[in-house]
Amino acid sequence: MARNALLDIKRCLDGHIGQRIMLKANGGRRKTVERSGILEETYPSVFIVKLDDDQLFERVSYSYADILTETVELTVCREQEHIRITYIQQ
Repeated sequence: MARNALLDIKRCLDGHIGQRIMLKANGGRRKTVERSGILEETYPSVFIVKLDDDQLFERVSYSYADILTETVELTVCREQEHIRITYIQQ
């Protein structure tokens, strides 16, 4: 069941490679980190985001489990719409 959920999230992200995204991640100790960048690549266990130039790091990676557990909120930003990537159990 969980394996299929992670695969579904990866497939969803595969369709958004190269698009601008916004990230909200748990920074620990009640801190939330917000970052923006381009979804650069997806791998079997993680996805890579190339951050905007004004960020401290050039790239960050997160696992699909981070989206499943809502540790990371990922929103794809298009011209007229914003699409939040989540997993909804069916």
